[in-house]
Amino acid sequence: MKKDSTRFYRVLLVIGIIFVAFNLRPAITSVGPVIGIIRDDIGLSNWSVGLLTSLPLIAFACMSPLAPRLGNRYSNERTLLMGLILLFIGLMIRSASVLILLFAGTIFIGLGIAICNVLLPGVIKEKFPAKVALMTSLYSTAMGIFAATASGLSVPLAHSANWGWQLALLFWTIPAVIGIIIWVYLTNQRKTEQSVEMKFVQPANNQMWRSSVAWQVACYMGLQSFLFYVTVSWLPEILHDYGVSMATAGWMLSFTQFIGLPASFFVPVIANKFKSQSLIVVVLTSFAICGYSGLLFGESYAIMIVSIICIGIALSGSFSLALAFLGMRARSARQAAELSGMAQALGYTLAAVGPMFIGFLFDITHAWSVPLITLIGVAVLVAIFGFGAGRNRFVMD
Repeated sequence: MKKDSTRFYRVLLVIGIIFVAFNLRPAITSVGPVIGIIRDDIGLSNWSVGLLTSLPLIAFACMSPLAPRLGNRYSNERTLLMGLILLFIGLMIRSASVLILLFAGTIFIGLGIAICNVLLPGVIKEKFPAKVALMTSLYSTAMGIFAATASGLSVPLAHSANWGWQLALLFWTIPAVIGIIIWVYLTNQRKTEQSVEMKFVQPANNQMWRSSVAWQVACYMGLQSFLFYVTVSWLPEILHDYGVSMATAGWMLSFTQFIGLPASFFVPVIANKFKSQSLIVVVLTSFAICGYSGLLFGESYAIMIVSIICIGIALSGSFSLALAFLGMRARSARQAAELSGMAQALGYTLAAVGPMFIGFLFDITHAWSVPLITLIGVAVLVAIFGFGAGRNRFVMD
């Protein structure tokens, strides 16, 4: 019975990790396709409505260094549960058509996602030390599926179902509730696990912040996140300006993410077979440069499709590789948690600038050329830092 109970727990743990992953992006990716509706309904400028995507990233940056300490104090299970509850509260508050509640709920969403973001790589490194790449592939792919679905469903739920943008965004409380139920059970089963004994204490001398490898991983994570969050925020608007309806633009954003799912799954698995992942970084960023260049130089439907395919492959593959680096560049679960906290704190600070900055560029130029040129430049920086992060080194060596 004990063996069966342990097996059941580990299966439920995998399901729990997947459901946490389900909740890590829909609250953000569901906003992009209806961002124009929200802007017009409440009366915001492009740069200020960009805060709906940037505020969670700012919350990521603030909460990320604290999440490992919370996991140490309250256990990883309880802290992940805390993150899901904060996410649920944020989703509820954000759905009100009141400006201050819109932004307050967005902050709660960011805090909840940040906790889960930081602790998952450490949990995987601890619970599945021999399967870090496989588990990373599994949860990054699960994340991508729901992220893509959220992008595609926003406009149909808001318009076709006559829910309005408020209920369309509130819909994503459903996976949050399911995740909370699973992690309530897992929290009550701590006696079968050793997470209480696993200490994720930040080193007193901040050694992680002195590691060049950690900085390269952090910059790689931040800059590829810059590209992702700008894309989910503004790609529908870019396509709409090129003559595509908003409903179609929302589904094209969804397609961008769905087409990247194979890359999301296979990139960490392939990366694990090599000592250095620098070449993989270069290949992925080449797709990004081609994709954004296609949007810049061509407005035909065929070029749009090819461009978003390239962008989808690049963004999904780069993100899952960044997550894999958190485990691959660390020698222990504690180091993985510390690296995750540092990389996401610095990384999402960079990413938070993206949606607001690109919205600002559009506001002052009234065209998408300069924003797209900026994204191409950022993709080049992703290649540079990713090349360093991909080398066969460890953060504390």
